[in-house]
Amino acid sequence: MRILLAEDEVTIHITLRDALEDAGHEVLHAPDTASALALLDSARPDVVLTDIRMPGEGGMAVLRRSVELDARRPVVLMTGYGTIDQAVEAMRIGAVNYVQKPFRNESIVQMVGTFSRVRDLEEENAELRAQLSAATPMEDFVGTSAPMRAVFERIRTVARNDATVLIEGESGTGKERVAQALHRLSPRASRPFVAISCAALPETLLEAELFGHERGAFTDARREKKGRFELADGGTIFLDDIDDMPLAMQVKLLRVLQERKFERLGGETTRALDIRVVAATKVSLREHVRAGKFREDLFYRINVVPIALPPLRERAGDVPLLVAHMLARHGGGRAFKLSAPTMAALERYPWPGNVRELENAVQRAIALCEPGGELALGDLVPLDPRWRGAMEVAGPVRPLREVLKEAEKRHIERALEQTGGHRSQTADALGISRKVLWEKMRDHGLLAQGESDE
Repeated sequence: MRILLAEDEVTIHITLRDALEDAGHEVLHAPDTASALALLDSARPDVVLTDIRMPGEGGMAVLRRSVELDARRPVVLMTGYGTIDQAVEAMRIGAVNYVQKPFRNESIVQMVGTFSRVRDLEEENAELRAQLSAATPMEDFVGTSAPMRAVFERIRTVARNDATVLIEGESGTGKERVAQALHRLSPRASRPFVAISCAALPETLLEAELFGHERGAFTDARREKKGRFELADGGTIFLDDIDDMPLAMQVKLLRVLQERKFERLGGETTRALDIRVVAATKVSLREHVRAGKFREDLFYRINVVPIALPPLRERAGDVPLLVAHMLARHGGGRAFKLSAPTMAALERYPWPGNVRELENAVQRAIALCEPGGELALGDLVPLDPRWRGAMEVAGPVRPLREVLKEAEKRHIERALEQTGGHRSQTADALGISRKVLWEKMRDHGLLAQGESDE
């Protein structure tokens, strides 16, 4: 490992350096605070060993800077004048250990060896995750339609780099699953994936939720709290419903995306971020920009790589695959029947709630169906008259005369309903005489028994 040894005592520096190099590590020496801070920025060491008392601001400044640059990097403080309060403060900032002088060089070498093994395990875990993701890269996605194949290919291509992604699609199309797939296929797969809905929190709480807060930052801030950006450091943050983010918060988000730095609410320490940003919108952000609801500069910052998810109605051919997948997932191992005409009706239904609505419908139908029974169309799609045509199960071709007769009957019924049953007004609305209306009502069975025109 590459180790930064910040120590101004020559004897300790030489003997500890020799012991670490004998163990196979590379040691960079800094005799004062300024040198240590410069090496932190330029050399990117894996481990920092720093004396607390040395020329300049001292080891606590080195610790703070190291945490800002990489919160995962182990920092060990060494001192001959330590106090319990000082040790507690160092651990609170982010030190992994606090060593009192004099110490045995072998103990430091063993400690660094532990850090090395942990890093190796993390890298191995990340590699295994990447291999697993490569084997089942789209386990959450079902579909063979051309629009979905294009989405799959875009995800695979974009996941390899850290480009910011904007996922566009109606509610229920699976935007968060796309974000998860991007993370799972990326080199960051072993690090956190953190999601937040910008529409779920009021503006007063959103900033603290995103960036965290220090103790006392506001009335209820009784302790410090890490925000979602800080929790996602090293991994991916998913900003869902970014179109609902208030304009004032958009300004602060733009700065974070530009500089990859932030401050907690009520804090003064600037913290660095190593993070991949994925955002999602259910509306056209370009239209929001034109309407003054979304900042143009932020739009271009997040719209580096767009991924457009098609609504389910534009990939109806995927419905049978989705239904089969959902029955397997939610059926509890039970078998269910689904007739071909019913499946055809499901493909014709426009699914305004997209895949989410389809999944809810399948779960509802499973709950209402006996094991081994046939899923009823009425349980799968709503009995809303607007969708009645899509819900009608296909059957044998009927004579046109019968179809027209049924349509005429329904039309007369609607006309009578609108006029409150007033036949003269109904006849006028239909463009026929009152006598013809009576005859048609008689033929369609719409007259009461024994009723005459008089």
